[in-house]
Amino acid sequence: MAAYETTRTAPFGAISTYRFINFFGGVFAAVAAWNDARVTRNALARLSDRELDDIGLCRGDIEAIGSVVR
Repeated sequence: MAAYETTRTAPFGAISTYRFINFFGGVFAAVAAWNDARVTRNALARLSDRELDDIGLCRGDIEAIGSVVR
């Protein structure tokens, strides 16, 4: 029974490239989440007090919508 090692090191620059892409992917996700929260706050701000009350919110709750950490 023969056994040989099959592990190889990553090619030169592969880890740096992965970190670079991962960083910008995180930045893109953060910008997308910020924009979603902004759009939601704007939509809620256009509702009347009665409509906000129907969904269980008040005007003061609108600004806290985007600050919830997921």
